[in-house]
Amino acid sequence: ADCRYTCHQECRSLIQLDCRRPGQWQGQLSPESTLLPPCSQNATKTVEEEKPEPPTVQEIKQKIEKYNAKVTNCLLMKLNDDGTYTGFIKVHLKLRRPVTVPAGIRPQSIYDALKEVNLAEMTDKRTSFYLPLDAIKQLHISSTTTVSEVIQGLLKKFMVVDNPQKFALFKEMRKDGQVLFQKLPLTEYPLYLRLQAGPDTDVLSFVLKENETGEVEWDAFSIPELQNFLMILDKEEKDKIQQVHRKYERFKQRLQQTLKEARGKPG
Repeated sequence: ADCRYTCHQECRSLIQLDCRRPGQWQGQLSPESTLLPPCSQNATKTVEEEKPEPPTVQEIKQKIEKYNAKVTNCLLMKLNDDGTYTGFIKVHLKLRRPVTVPAGIRPQSIYDALKEVNLAEMTDKRTSFYLPLDAIKQLHISSTTTVSEVIQGLLKKFMVVDNPQKFALFKEMRKDGQVLFQKLPLTEYPLYLRLQAGPDTDVLSFVLKENETGEVEWDAFSIPELQNFLMILDKEEKDKIQQVHRKYERFKQRLQQTLKEARGKPG
């Protein structure tokens, strides 16, 4: 009433003002005269995005039955009494850079896996090597398993001691003959995505790649790792230069051959 605050009429009930100095604006406009007409339909309105309701246990049960009916490799999903469910996902490893693993460690045995023995903690020695390109790892997870936990589980299975933040899980989709990748947030549930898409990996598959979106915390890398990256980048640069040289050398040879064949011919 005193400070001449202006708003739309439909917004009036939402306005809260702390006018502690009455009389300062006496003789000026009244609150009713400061109300503007309702905003037009073309005005942009901020609307809270409604989050989809989580599926009920009955809906999950129907989805699992439909999913299992399409499974051909016995990798079925199972609904638990508490409404959660378990199943399998396959993750393609498409890592172009070496990973760090403990040096001189024997492969993990079934006894170690059952006892949850972490062999990586048994030595401080480290070495780097390349994981096989496009290797596939199968994981048995729960509907409550997040992307972050999947990444950590994969690294543990391969005894990789690198910081998990160096990696990201992507979903790979094929549409109109194109392959599309989308990075998954760490809080996403991969098994639910698998349930939604069905068991066909041509429709949806999961890929572990380097986290190259600018979110990598470079402080998490050790000096030898950073030096190793520089060596790899130097090698990639030299390979690229050689490819360009070979390309233009072939082009030069074709031009010279064309000129040689055209000698003595009119035009």
